Amino acid sequence: MAREVTHEERGPAILDESDAGDDGLIYVCQCGLSDAKPLCDGSHNATDDEADGVVYKYSNDDADGERREVGEIDGGRRGVNSERREIDGNDDADR
Repeated sequence: MAREVTHEERGPAILDESDAGDDGLIYVCQCGLSDAKPLCDGSHNATDDEADGVVYKYSNDDADGERREVGEIDGGRRGVNSERREIDGNDDADR
């Protein structure tokens, strides 16, 4: 239950009290699928049925995009075994 996510930003996200919800808390996206990054928009709900030990890639890092298995977590070696797989007809697309 892991995701490969593409990040293009090169600097920090600056948050302040205006980013807080009605409860006064700031919810930061950790799934990588939010359209409101760095804030959570609930897109993580699309990951509810991901299997443990599998690495997934969502097309365009979008919760509504096609989801593919791109590797598995090797617990013994503490790494990821992956096989480069084509996504949307282009090996570098969505990576």
